[in-house]
Amino acid sequence: MTSKRVFSGIQPSGELHIGNYLGAVQNWVRLQTQHDCLFCVVDLHAITQPYDASALSSLTFDMAVSLFAAGLDPDKCIVFVQSHVAEHTELNWLLASVTPLGELERQTQYKDKAQRQESVALGLLAYPVLQAADVLLYKASLVPVGEDQVQHLELMREIARRWNARYGDRFFPEPQPLLTKTKRVLGLDGKAKMSKSLGNTIGLFESPESIWEKLKPAATDPARKTRKDPGTPEICNIFTLHQGFSPPDTVTEVAQKCRTAGWGCLDCKRVLADNMIKELAPLRERAAAFKRDPAGVLQRLRGCADRARTLAQRTIADVRERMGLLKNV
Repeated sequence: MTSKRVFSGIQPSGELHIGNYLGAVQNWVRLQTQHDCLFCVVDLHAITQPYDASALSSLTFDMAVSLFAAGLDPDKCIVFVQSHVAEHTELNWLLASVTPLGELERQTQYKDKAQRQESVALGLLAYPVLQAADVLLYKASLVPVGEDQVQHLELMREIARRWNARYGDRFFPEPQPLLTKTKRVLGLDGKAKMSKSLGNTIGLFESPESIWEKLKPAATDPARKTRKDPGTPEICNIFTLHQGFSPPDTVTEVAQKCRTAGWGCLDCKRVLADNMIKELAPLRERAAAFKRDPAGVLQRLRGCADRARTLAQRTIADVRERMGLLKNV
């Protein structure tokens, strides 16, 4: 299999939760052994909406710790902080020169967020241009994304086509989406996407006791009003989580016991909790070790940023030349 370049990013929201893990990071850990991968903590994207400046640095550090603890290895991939490679913002501006305003205004995420704000910043509108710069800077051909990001990826390809048509045929590849099996992980309420702001998450490094306490009241198939009522596992969020944390034979057993009321929902949750605790225990231990050595974490990030910068500078040099900018000699 020919190795392809993969790029993906995650906002610095602090420590990962299981939705991040199942929806993205678990897949990244697999991809790092199959392709040439770059994974980025996108702190520049985080500032496009109101945020706490005093907390951003620590949130970024905690996210990096989470990624390393989850299994991303600098010997197998590049894990870095977006703002540590200045070429991201330079290419953002250069790509903005070929990006149609109307396409940005039609983005679903922009419209959803803009209508909730009294004053809309340019950064929110231009968010997809910076996303395009993130990926095209490294000429990545594959982007692991969730379904909610596919529209942005389509715009990314459009930006690449427009730039190529004006300055260099096929210079930038048109990135393709790489959808994961677990595309969208619902929160413990079973209604909204798992999100810290909604308080419906389980943190990746929570204690076994906390995991169980959060799972006990979690939403299940509403048809199972009593232990004797059969259910439909495909519509139960607990079954979805089993698919992420339990072995295949257990997943099969869970489905059968749900349909026949062989288990109550609490029985099903207890099995999930045990499997979740077992998988997450080594991650929690690694995270604790990284936090005891912050200098080591920063050294890892610096080394990765240097490698990313080397790739980025090559692209920017070619882009400047093709766009006719005077060399700084």
